[in-house]
Amino acid sequence: MKKKIVVTGGTGYIGSHTTVELLESGFDVVIIDNLYNSEAEVIERIYKLTGIKPVLEIFDLCDSDKLERFFNLNNDIAAIIHFAAYKSVGESVNKPLEYYHNNLLSLVNLLGAMKRHNIPNLVFSSSCTVYGQPEKLPVTESAPLQPATSPYGNTKQVGEAIIRDTTASDKNIKAISLRYFNPIGAHPSALIGELPNGVPENLVPFITQTAYGLRDELKVFGDDYDTPDGSCIRDYLHVVDLAKAHVVAVMRLIEAENKANFEVFNLGTGIGVSVLEAIRSFERVSGIKLKYKITGRRPGDIEKIWADPSFANKELGWKTLSSLDEAMKTAWDWERYIRSRK
Repeated sequence: MKKKIVVTGGTGYIGSHTTVELLESGFDVVIIDNLYNSEAEVIERIYKLTGIKPVLEIFDLCDSDKLERFFNLNNDIAAIIHFAAYKSVGESVNKPLEYYHNNLLSLVNLLGAMKRHNIPNLVFSSSCTVYGQPEKLPVTESAPLQPATSPYGNTKQVGEAIIRDTTASDKNIKAISLRYFNPIGAHPSALIGELPNGVPENLVPFITQTAYGLRDELKVFGDDYDTPDGSCIRDYLHVVDLAKAHVVAVMRLIEAENKANFEVFNLGTGIGVSVLEAIRSFERVSGIKLKYKITGRRPGDIEKIWADPSFANKELGWKTLSSLDEAMKTAWDWERYIRSRK
């Protein structure tokens, strides 16, 4: 019998790619999503890709009554992958209360439901923002967590603490927190990808929208950082590589191969790439000269960070396979596909 996995935020960017990988790995998937920053049409695209249409339940995890009703009707869940959260660093600086309410209450509600309904396994969508600006690079899982530079980053730190305390007090719940660096790109089919509502907060969709003519120009936030070209450095990994890590993490928990009740893994390429290098990568694969302007630094941004993924490589048997250029090409293919349909 197929194992049933609940994917919260499963119509979103990383959630939809992970749903595809889960279905292709033989799992049943039920998605919970309030469609705050995604569209129900994604389900049809997942169906085109996999031949399977996952169940979509549309409600907000902050609504504990609806969540309870859902679990009363679904009593055979093997694991939950929890993506559902607000995720913009910049927006969180302006709307801290909304971020704390949404990201933390949804998690508390979910863990409470897991305890009541004996759901043993949780994979948590965390972030390298928990490290703040690290003192040493590349960052290992044992690096001290610095004070968060944004409310969004703080919700991931507090979220991990909530999960850690829960798994320490209830040995029936096991969890893996995946701290990812900067996911980019789209499925190679161009059927699913990143489609933010409004003005993109992330670099790559802003790049592709600018190249397509939807934005006048790209803003590069700061060229006076202590980096080789003055722009911020991040670790960009292909979203399909990232999605595959969630499948591996779920299987590790289901098959009881975890070595502690709460485990943490960094997911990245191990390569630091500056904003200006990312722009040049896009220009290489698209043949388009991008219009961009250097502006002041953005609140909440850190200077440089990239992963040491060796622990995930060794323990999970997972590593990134796609290059920066390959990821950029899929992002551009997706942008052109989605705009051609509008």
